[in-house]
Amino acid sequence: MKRFLVWFALAATLAALLLPLPAADTAPAQPKDDKSPAGTIASAVTAVTGIAISPLLGTGAYGAYQYIAADGPEARAKLPWFAKPAFFISALLIVGVCAFKDSLGTVLPPGAKKPLDVLETVENKLSGLVAAGAVVPLTMNTLSSLVLGGSKTAAVADTGFAMVQLGAIDGHWFLNLLTIPFGVAIFVIVWMASHAINVLILLSPWGAIDAALKGARTALLGVLTISAQLDPKVAAVLSVVVIVISYFVAGWAFRLTVFGSLFCWDFFTRRKRRYRVSPTDNKVFSGSRMKGVPVRTYGHLVNEPENGRVRFIYKPWLILKEKSIEVAFEEPHVAQGMFFSTVRDGERTVLILPPRYRSHEELFAQTYRLEGGVREAGLLKAWSSVRELFSGTAAHTQAT
Repeated sequence: MKRFLVWFALAATLAALLLPLPAADTAPAQPKDDKSPAGTIASAVTAVTGIAISPLLGTGAYGAYQYIAADGPEARAKLPWFAKPAFFISALLIVGVCAFKDSLGTVLPPGAKKPLDVLETVENKLSGLVAAGAVVPLTMNTLSSLVLGGSKTAAVADTGFAMVQLGAIDGHWFLNLLTIPFGVAIFVIVWMASHAINVLILLSPWGAIDAALKGARTALLGVLTISAQLDPKVAAVLSVVVIVISYFVAGWAFRLTVFGSLFCWDFFTRRKRRYRVSPTDNKVFSGSRMKGVPVRTYGHLVNEPENGRVRFIYKPWLILKEKSIEVAFEEPHVAQGMFFSTVRDGERTVLILPPRYRSHEELFAQTYRLEGGVREAGLLKAWSSVRELFSGTAAHTQAT
């Protein structure tokens, strides 16, 4: 039923974008000046998707365009906060610093820019929250005004993302009740998939991989921007494709987001200095070789020394019914990395340890009777871990 509703909503959006609407005259409309409901919806969908892909860049660029396109000082004074120079200049400068950091990463030693990667991951979370709570609702509210009020209520602005000119709330509360949650849901799904790139960069040991991931995301945003200038409806169709793909990788992206959040928390708070390994219950993430458990699932590793068992207990999506699986090892050891470690069985990753376990690996190995003890991860194992980053399922098993 859930998937049916999602597909129905996407099909309705596509129909609104593509089906011709009755018009008073038959003269062809210019794509950039399309004030029809279909053009308005197309602009809003593209706006939300573009900002979700890169919240700080999208919001900063959107604000800069609104400021430049505004007709005189009086119009600029009425612009929202993110269209003020103090915000969008600062936002674009931060984006430039991040790009410069990524370009240096290709020549710096592994891990040298990791603290800056952590900062960028936190920035992406904060800017995503701001966009989801302020920019997206305002955009969807303006969509309601334009659909119900047409050009008498507000005007459509031609923007780099084919976005809608933000206006004052005009009381179309019922349509807002429908469009704002829908817009926020789209934003969250796409943002989570995009944010996964930040977490992959955070976990990757090589700057070249970081640059490739960031370049791919920027290229996607560029394609949406160019297509929006040519035809907002084409850009909206591309946006729907991005939304569908983001929906299908939502579980993988959600687990990466949880892992990245805990990684940043442990890193900034120096959690390892206060952490103590429990003899019975410790929080870990599943690896790629645990039967029936998606990789990077957050859970508890329960030690039962009285019967020699170890169990992994978790809740899917952190809130669903609790599940448990018994973990069996053959040749286990802790592979000690630069920022976080993993539990490997031979060459296969069974568990991922958050940064709080750094320097506590020996005690962890003793607690769970890992006969191989602690070993340096090494670059070969690091490359193996990078391959596992992109794994979304557990096709093989080292658990019973």
